[in-house]
This record gives sequence, structure tokens and C-alpha cells, in this order.
Amino acid sequence: MIIGVDFDNTIVSYDELIYREAIERGLVDGEVLKNKKIIRDAIRELPDGEIEWQKIQAAIYGPKMDRATVIEGVFDFLTLCKDRGIRTHIVSHKTQFANYDTTETDLRKEALKWLDRAGFFDMGLTGLSAGDVYFESTRVDKINRIRSLGCTHFIDDLEETFREPSFPADIEKILFNSHVSGDFAARTGGKVFVDWKDIRGYFFDGS
Repeated sequence: MIIGVDFDNTIVSYDELIYREAIERGLVDGEVLKNKKIIRDAIRELPDGEIEWQKIQAAIYGPKMDRATVIEGVFDFLTLCKDRGIRTHIVSHKTQFANYDTTETDLRKEALKWLDRAGFFDMGLTGLSAGDVYFESTRVDKINRIRSLGCTHFIDDLEETFREPSFPADIEKILFNSHVSGDFAARTGGKVFVDWKDIRGYFFDGS
């Protein structure tokens, strides 16, 4: 078994950071829920909303990346994988630079620094090193990487990843998402979990 894991919004949470950034820019009011999808959809309804959303993304993935937080339960899952001898890789669709980042921050380097600071490269804890992290420029490249690594399972927060025609049918699809539209399992043959505790239970309870 080889498990691939997405990065943004699967390992790292930006909900609080996005909320603060949107408030500071005057794009939403303080009553909005601290949820990426809800805030994103609200901003996109504004004049030039798509551009404003991309500016927020440029900030949170770049110069403010260090303020993002670890999603609860992911360390426990990776530790169990290491203890059971299961290989894991992080595979992300992430460009090197953002269009609206005037600081020209290298987004991939920031992500690696965040992973290191958060303790993900503690081999005794997670079994991961920087060499187990892959950033790809397109979704298709990401899927090709998942295939080339020999992943048997892939965990992602975006249904679009699994709906790509090139996504291998023999890789089990694990959607980490509490806001799924429609019947994901029926459409893709995958499974949906709302948190890492449930994902851990799926893989390890009874084993």
C-alpha cells in the first residue's frame, strides 16, 4: 500500500487566515463563517471578485503561509502509516509563483518551509522527508505523479482531482471534504470523509 496525500486544505488549513485576510481587505463582514469555500464564493460575487480572491490566495500561499495551521488528526494518521510500514507521499498542484503576489514569493519553497516548521519532516514521527513532497504545475501533471509513485490510494479535498479523465481507475479515491455536492461515491466510486479521525478509522480500525 502506498498512500498519496494532497497538501492545500488537506494537510494545511487556511480557513482562519482567509477569514482574517478577507476582513482586513473589507471584502466580507465579521459575521461570515470561517470557511474557505463560503468566503471564496462570497468574494467571487463582488465586482472584480475573482481577482480579489486570487490576491488573497497569493497572500496566504506566499508571504503569509507561515500563519496557516495543521489540520487536526493528520499527524496521527501519518504516524500510524509509518508504524505500519505504509509509504506516504505528498503530491500537490501548486505553481511556483502567484499572479497577484507583488513580493514574488516562491510558493513551493514556502510550503516546504511550513512543512518543516510544523514537524512533518521528523522521520521518527511521520517517516516523511522533503524528498517525499512533489509540487506539480497542472492537475494532469499531479495525476501523472500520483501514478508514477505507484499510489494505491489518494486523499484530496478537491473532487475535481478524481473527476479528471486521466485519474487511474485502480487508485482508491478518498475525498476529504464536508461540503460535497451530490453523491460523490456514486459518481466516482470513491469514499468521502469529513475529518482525519474518520480516515484513520477507515484504514486502521480492525487491522
